[in-house]
Amino acid sequence: MRLPDMPLHDPFIVADQATRTYYLYTSNESSVSGVDGTGTMVYRSHDLRDWTSPVVVFRAAGQSGIWATDGGWAPEVHELGGRYYLFTTLHNEARPLPVPPADQWGTPFQLRNYMRGTITAVSDSLLGPFTAVDPARPTPPENLMTLDGTLHVDPSGQPWMVYAHEWLQTIDGTMEAIRLAPDLSGTVGDPVFLFKGSDAFWLGEQIPAGVPNQLPPYITDGPQLYNTPDGSLLMLWSTYEKNAVGKDGTVSGGYVQTCAVSESGEITGPWRQHRPLVREDSGHGMLFHTFDDRLMMVLHRPFENARGKLYDMQLVGHELRVLRQRTDLDGGG
Repeated sequence: MRLPDMPLHDPFIVADQATRTYYLYTSNESSVSGVDGTGTMVYRSHDLRDWTSPVVVFRAAGQSGIWATDGGWAPEVHELGGRYYLFTTLHNEARPLPVPPADQWGTPFQLRNYMRGTITAVSDSLLGPFTAVDPARPTPPENLMTLDGTLHVDPSGQPWMVYAHEWLQTIDGTMEAIRLAPDLSGTVGDPVFLFKGSDAFWLGEQIPAGVPNQLPPYITDGPQLYNTPDGSLLMLWSTYEKNAVGKDGTVSGGYVQTCAVSESGEITGPWRQHRPLVREDSGHGMLFHTFDDRLMMVLHRPFENARGKLYDMQLVGHELRVLRQRTDLDGGG
């Protein structure tokens, strides 16, 4: 299989040096994997061009006592202490959460909030099967509507989960972090606010003159943390850029891949926003190193019927740059 033929939303690549194999995780698509239900599947490749048919490594319905069996978004796999940890977002519409007042922002959103959050599952193999660490609840506080949890281990060895707090509950979506136990079995302390979606200064720049550019909601999505050689901490994240106004005055925009930098190197920041790396309805990217030590980014495009796109990247200090899209690998588009 090749990337143009592979359904691929929220891609995450693990480059396994021991086997010199790239593992590409995404949400289960039963039409491709042959396995029904919410879960995670993985494609494998030795060259980023030709990929095996996917194998399902996690099924939500197969977890005893699991709190949710819908979603299966944004799977990531991280090695820690010789074991592999899967993060993926589930939700349960039968367990409602409070909805913010519609007049809080002067915006008549019809919001419906329910339990959504990232779970942690563990395996001794990159091919699973992964078993939920705590099937009774998501890892972030269950009263928060969250998604897209990712792992960050700070210089002291403290693991954190960084996640997006949904605009559906906050209107101005945020990025937050919470400390994890050393074995990722639970959380320690309260969430820490990192930044909010509206901090991206460029969000409304393309809206025509005379139209207010501070229009909620502001979406935070798809964080991934990366330590730069100069000691800074980089976060890839995605949002929706507001760049068009319809005849009814509605502001719309496209999905974009952007980034922020904590020059202190601390997860607590302060975080400085950078301009988007890739537009064109692209996002939820992550950085990885190839086996010949090139820095690359994978993301999906378009948002609907997504496919994986690959880019050669460059770091100059803590400034991340796109060198070129690898159309020889991803088929272009």
